[in-house]
Amino acid sequence: MEEFGAAEWDGCTRRARSNYPCRVKYVIIIADGGADKPIAELGGKTPFDAARTPNLDRLAAVGRVGAARTTPPGFEAGSDVCSMDLLGYDPAKYHTGRAPLEAAALGLKLAPTDWIFRMNFVTVGEGGDAGLMIDHSAGAISDAEARILAKDLVAHWRMTVPELASDFALTSGVSYRNILVDSRSHGKRKYGEIKSYPPHEIPRRPWREHAPAVKPGAGGAEDVAGAVAMNKLMQVAGEFLPRHEVNRVRIAAGKRAANMTWIWGQGLRPNMPLFHERFGLERGAMTTAVDLLAGIALLIGWEKLDVPGVTSYHDNDYGAQGRATCEAIGRNDIVCCHVESPDEASHQGDWKTKLATVESIDSLVVGPVAEHLQRAHKDDWRVLVLPDHYTLVTTRKHDPAPVPWMMSGKGIGPKVDAGRKVRFTEAEADLCKPMSEGYGLMELFLRGTTEDMARWA
Repeated sequence: MEEFGAAEWDGCTRRARSNYPCRVKYVIIIADGGADKPIAELGGKTPFDAARTPNLDRLAAVGRVGAARTTPPGFEAGSDVCSMDLLGYDPAKYHTGRAPLEAAALGLKLAPTDWIFRMNFVTVGEGGDAGLMIDHSAGAISDAEARILAKDLVAHWRMTVPELASDFALTSGVSYRNILVDSRSHGKRKYGEIKSYPPHEIPRRPWREHAPAVKPGAGGAEDVAGAVAMNKLMQVAGEFLPRHEVNRVRIAAGKRAANMTWIWGQGLRPNMPLFHERFGLERGAMTTAVDLLAGIALLIGWEKLDVPGVTSYHDNDYGAQGRATCEAIGRNDIVCCHVESPDEASHQGDWKTKLATVESIDSLVVGPVAEHLQRAHKDDWRVLVLPDHYTLVTTRKHDPAPVPWMMSGKGIGPKVDAGRKVRFTEAEADLCKPMSEGYGLMELFLRGTTEDMARWA
């Protein structure tokens, strides 16, 4: 099966733009980080392969399974890049950094010259683990605890490094996630040539070796000043946070302390066209627990669904998320349900929980959504299920391998020559050559004909 790229999709778009009227309903279900490599404890299977997924199995049997490269050349495999890509936006054109996407979800009014950063509360090692990045989420710290730490940290910065604190503003997000903005960097600091690492990509590795630094052979004095500022704020936080009352209480309760901050993912405000301008569907919505995806949704003109009980972890109310998706279908042309928990389980190296997240997504999201579509919209619907990227339990890190996808519904149809049971697994997807430019996947999902499908799966 030969690959084809964006140039050929332009012709497909013009040919297929009016294939289906707006009465067709489209649903995307993203199992964040759900793809994996074989795991020994699962008998050499992946969580998708080992899990009980009767609803995914039924959809795959009458649909198509394929693969797509959601990590373009020159980018790292992260939810910012990969989610933007699978939603139909080429990161090479629209990606300016991870933090600006999250800032959009918080409703921050930012100038085009403001530099925006993600700041995690993290756990770094002590004793025998000294110098290692232990936990990118500070033990899944609660919103309330994180907000107290953020408020008191800003006050401490103002006392100890007032020359920096006056230029930076800190806004709390969800759990360990925060947004830091340098609104007065002009003429003093630049950050475009600074390499910063996601803390979840350096588990149990020496964090000092991955601290923000100017890229070799790049940048100038202003970039050096930017790196110095990032590291200084982290250093002061690392001196202040370990003795904070919130952390003393957490340690007494057997929880991990938020004993340092990690600043990364910097960028400027992006400029993304609205989804209806790109694809012709007027109304869209998304349910997600994380600001990153919520920010993308808002930037492309989708409604962010407020669903109580939705979290980033396996305590997520999958049923509520499934019901919210079903309820939103009637008033929208396209609805996206993003579930973060498989990714978080992978980052903790917890294969048991990852397996459970996949089964919960199948039973409480995929099943109810498929049943609702069939009952309320007869044959006028399409469903796309996929992870944004691989997250490996064995390494606790993201991986840029092409992700598996499954499409089912109107005009898709199964392979007539399959001659075997087709399931939504990495192995099944690997039988196909991946779509070389993942942002073409959205056009295939929305407008692709049976002939188009046959080229990919």
